[in-house]
Amino acid sequence: MRVWVDLTNSPHVLVLKPVIEAFRARGATVEVTARDFAQTIGLAERLGVEHTVIGHHRGEKLAKKAVGLADRSSALYRWARKRPRFDLALGHGSNDITVAAALLRIPRSTMFDYEWATVQHTINCRLGNAVVVPDAIPLDRLARYGVTARKHQPYPGLKEEYYLAGFEPDTAVLDELRLDPSQPIAVVRTPPVVSLYHRFENDVFAGVLDKLRGTQTVVLPRVESQRKELGGFIVPERAIDAPSLIALADLVVSAGGTMNREAVALGTPVWTTFEGRLGAVDERLIAEGRMRKLEDAAALVLEKHDRTGAAARIRRDPDVLVDLLSAPLR
Repeated sequence: MRVWVDLTNSPHVLVLKPVIEAFRARGATVEVTARDFAQTIGLAERLGVEHTVIGHHRGEKLAKKAVGLADRSSALYRWARKRPRFDLALGHGSNDITVAAALLRIPRSTMFDYEWATVQHTINCRLGNAVVVPDAIPLDRLARYGVTARKHQPYPGLKEEYYLAGFEPDTAVLDELRLDPSQPIAVVRTPPVVSLYHRFENDVFAGVLDKLRGTQTVVLPRVESQRKELGGFIVPERAIDAPSLIALADLVVSAGGTMNREAVALGTPVWTTFEGRLGAVDERLIAEGRMRKLEDAAALVLEKHDRTGAAARIRRDPDVLVDLLSAPLR
């Protein structure tokens, strides 16, 4: 079997690496394409995910996104057409591969775990043959995108519990960033300013920066333009071992989603400053007390925490995701 995987954002490298490995363990030939955006290429290189770079992000404007989708989907189509035929194409929220694979009549699956990215899901879900999502997201929230019971492929828990299943933190990241493990460490992820669903100033997040500036805080910017606002923080110059950093930290604050859920999966205290519409996964985590919603930066306390949460980690088998992603072949 030949499988085509597309990576469009840096978290997707982590999400799909064990999926790629699981497919290969089953004897599949897997080829990977990647978009030059954020730290996708650097992270793929760091983790040894061999790939072909095709295209780049076109910006946050809807018109530019449309142009980017057309251009990159066309480029993927041309690339794949010259390859031996693929049996399955997949990505985590990659519209580009879904469009290209549909044009080539390749069976295709899509994954995501935030249901309110309307433009993205309208394309992916209607053109995809299988939609693989956490079971926290009810089918009735997906019906608007054309997801039927036949397409719907839910999995238990968090995607982070799958791709971090065999993960153990490496303390080398502390040395790399010159962090003192005897003192509290905070990790902060900036808002997703290039995302259509998060287009306004985040005053709470600004308060977080004011509260933590001057402490042992690592800030991971999403785009280079954010670096100029991050004086007084530790800002890595290249892709780092973020899961190890999160696991070894005492506090995580993020305006996005994946890093927050990584902290939950790894047992690190975490606050979300996301100001868009909460998705079902985050709603469940907040209701269960596994993540907290930050409404006032004054509530943050940076102190050493015990590791009892890490000892109780939930680890799930990535083969479950492979089975669901392979649904179009059944």
